[in-house]
Amino acid sequence: MYLVAAGACVPVAAVAVVLTQAGAHPAAQLGARPAAYSGSMPMGGFGRGGYPMTGGATGGVQGLHALGAGGTANAADAAATSTNWSGYAAAGQAGQFTSVSSSWTQPAVTCGAQQTFSSFWVGLDGDGTQSVEQTGTEADCDNGAASYQGWWEMFPAAPVFYNEPVKPGDAMSAKVVSNGGGSYSLTLSDATENWTQTTQQTSTTAQDGSAEVIAEAPSSQNGVLPLSNFGTVSFTDADADNAPIGNANADSLTMVSAAGVTEATPSALTGGNAFSVTFGGGGATTGGGSPAPSGSPAPTGSTAPTTPASTAPASTAPSPAGGGGHRHHHPWFW
Repeated sequence: MYLVAAGACVPVAAVAVVLTQAGAHPAAQLGARPAAYSGSMPMGGFGRGGYPMTGGATGGVQGLHALGAGGTANAADAAATSTNWSGYAAAGQAGQFTSVSSSWTQPAVTCGAQQTFSSFWVGLDGDGTQSVEQTGTEADCDNGAASYQGWWEMFPAAPVFYNEPVKPGDAMSAKVVSNGGGSYSLTLSDATENWTQTTQQTSTTAQDGSAEVIAEAPSSQNGVLPLSNFGTVSFTDADADNAPIGNANADSLTMVSAAGVTEATPSALTGGNAFSVTFGGGGATTGGGSPAPSGSPAPTGSTAPTTPASTAPASTAPSPAGGGGHRHHHPWFW
């Protein structure tokens, strides 16, 4: 998934967003971001991640993937806002990051009548690059019912969902490792349900330019989708290259809707590698993203869609995304 920054969304193949950030990235690096993103998310599909749609005045950079001005310092890390990511992201040069990992307790979502979506994951790339190599869990609501599932994704390819059970309160852990030469190992474990899944994947576009630990509002071609009320999710052992992610000058990311409503707020880092993300903070009762499009998929784990989630197999047969389309975990900037 790409990180989506706060801003308006457009009905293109990937969600567009606006990001604001204070001094975390030099203008030269911002200029290296793509001028536009043209991913392969299917029509009516869902996505995680994203690029900002418009930039602010920082460094005079403007454009689809430019960072904007704003935010406040949070200890050693800069603060930023995004319409689809909340958590911590460390960005650097291509090839700088080779692994990212974290653990969390799967949060329970509170469901109402609205269809809502949320995901929790670790990944490489996505902050300033056009791919994301990631794995994590999903917690969605449909007609008042909650569903939970694990997944992996090599964005912009579609996600693959595992058949193994995921329940609120489960002790989850995830790790993504760049093995070199475009090869990746993505591991997701549920210690409570006693399963571990590892998949070996390849990418010709990955740059290993960032590492992140994120709570996300998935997206469709029409924009960021309503965020599930997940309460609070606590991440521990959040490491990049086997060291606390805070050591890599990770940015603190607050999720803010296009209407300016704070939807998910990260805490400060403890010990450089532990933090929580809390739903809301600005009076949100559900996420302020775009309504789920007509014919949108049912919660994960439901009937198979007409299009398979991915042609790349996982270590065991995964279930595809819910019927009707794909969910994607997009980059921060898309």
